[in-house]
Amino acid sequence: MNADPLELQKFAELAHRWWDPTSEFRPLHEINPLRLEWINARAPLAGKNVIDIGCGGGILSESMARKGATVTGIDLGEKALKVADLHSLESGVQVRYKLIAAEDMAAQEAGQYDVVTCMEMLEHVPDPGAIVRAAATLVKPGGHVFFSTLNRNPKAYLFAVIGAEYLLRMLPKGTHDYDKFITPSELSQYIRSAGLDVAGFKGMGYNPLTKIYSLNDDTSVNYLVAARRPLES
Repeated sequence: MNADPLELQKFAELAHRWWDPTSEFRPLHEINPLRLEWINARAPLAGKNVIDIGCGGGILSESMARKGATVTGIDLGEKALKVADLHSLESGVQVRYKLIAAEDMAAQEAGQYDVVTCMEMLEHVPDPGAIVRAAATLVKPGGHVFFSTLNRNPKAYLFAVIGAEYLLRMLPKGTHDYDKFITPSELSQYIRSAGLDVAGFKGMGYNPLTKIYSLNDDTSVNYLVAARRPLES
């Protein structure tokens, strides 16, 4: 299984607070509108069949469904998925959630999705390249794939680990393992090796004074990547 049991346990212990915007998941709530609009601008979600890999409690999954997409959310965190299911019932926003690995889902539903998202997950798994390959298998020819993760360099360590976890206490200590951070060049290689084309990068920044996140062109810490599966000839 391409998952770290300690990572799964860590998120399981916090799962009941997933939809609390003042909890440890506050950063996810605050960045979600940015990543949602970035995805929707590149691949308008209305009417699309979408799969969200590593959906957790369903913050992104539900927001894409609100845009008119038919959304499947998959994760290996059982407690998080129960939270996602419950919130979906309460909100009335329909999302299909499944407890399944991305690789197994790819074997079952290859080429079934217009859009594949995998956000804030790659830095938490032992083999991120396998997740990228699964995403490439799940997407239709001509479809879109979106990733987000953390760069690996001294600045990223300072901001994402020391700053976010220890100084600003935006995240629980131990949320991130710096050794698992992924450089844009490494992720680009995973994407191309999986048969996808890199379509663009975007950085995401945080201003600790205004406490506001924004998209920019600085990929040195948090960054998003858009990819596409070529049309088959």
